[in-house]
Amino acid sequence: MEPDLRSIPASKLDKFIENHLPDTSFCADLREVIDALCALLKDRSFRGPVRGMRASKGVKGKCTALKGRSDADLVVFLNNLTYFEDQLNQQGVLIKEIKKQLCEIQHERRFGVKFEVHSLRSPNSRALSFKLSAPDLLKEVKFDVLPAYDLLDHLNILKKPNQQFYANLISGRTPPGMEGKLLTCFMGLRKYFLNCRPTKLKRLIRLVTHWYQLCKEKLGDPLPPQYALELLTVYAWEYGSRVTKFNTAQGFRTVLELVTKYKQLRIYWTVYYDFRHQEVSEYLHQQLKKDRPVILDPADPTRNIAGLNPKDWRHLAGEAAAWLQYPCFKYRDGSSVCSWEVPTEVGVPTKYLFCRIFWLLFWSLFHFIFGKTSSG
Repeated sequence: MEPDLRSIPASKLDKFIENHLPDTSFCADLREVIDALCALLKDRSFRGPVRGMRASKGVKGKCTALKGRSDADLVVFLNNLTYFEDQLNQQGVLIKEIKKQLCEIQHERRFGVKFEVHSLRSPNSRALSFKLSAPDLLKEVKFDVLPAYDLLDHLNILKKPNQQFYANLISGRTPPGMEGKLLTCFMGLRKYFLNCRPTKLKRLIRLVTHWYQLCKEKLGDPLPPQYALELLTVYAWEYGSRVTKFNTAQGFRTVLELVTKYKQLRIYWTVYYDFRHQEVSEYLHQQLKKDRPVILDPADPTRNIAGLNPKDWRHLAGEAAAWLQYPCFKYRDGSSVCSWEVPTEVGVPTKYLFCRIFWLLFWSLFHFIFGKTSSG
């Protein structure tokens, strides 16, 4: 039986993660099956109203681990969609066609695990899922299938995208009311943002995720999104440590303290977008002035991961405050673990700062040149 995280001494947290988070015995089989499914989908052209379309790639999203089972997303990127509207307008048709393809694969191929496609909830359903299970391991994973416009098809994931791309996203060329709702399109950037992190930081993220799931079992919904806690963990490490070998208990405590200070949070990254493009800069200033907490999606500036309801955070903050008194934040001699010194907000550049500096230099040079001319 898994030991109670609350009672684990601070010095034993690394061992707890190694032994209990996660159980990876099913992961290798899953990865092989998902890779095989995505490869088979890429080889098949769609029929009917979406004739000729095919999957360009499949990306497995974040997996939420529960006891005995897990829930995950499988984003299927499609090559013939030309813009966001195509994904929205053809969602139902695309779901039906992907279901047909998966059912054919289910009957044609045998996998090392049980593969079961779920029926659509209604004839016009815009949702599809399938389940992979291994009865001998008492494990199963339910995947929600999400068709998506492959907006990153021509982008190098290792380089910052052209900022005009984000200007188009936040301008009138984005469908009204769709700000923050196109998260599937950014799955590649979002996944790389977390996957490129040091191994120990990813282990801390697993620990924080486990704590979040324990809180969810106790408190129920609504709570802030799990991804918000993952980003808080990255932020805490970036501003409090930045070393590959750190004290896990310190990092864990820092994240929970940030949760208790949710009313002060204003966090964003400039890995993929920044303030250099005027339209993007103006939009970011608007986003960062909104009521807190604000945690902008590092890949999509239109999406505040913190959500719109502070009450969700209040429940989680109360639980975090209680946990800070538990043995997992104490050493064997009874002394308390110290947190990293991390600010609750990221500074925002002064609006049009670069323009002001340019004009200041211009006028200084102008007066210098013409001042010398007139004096001569």
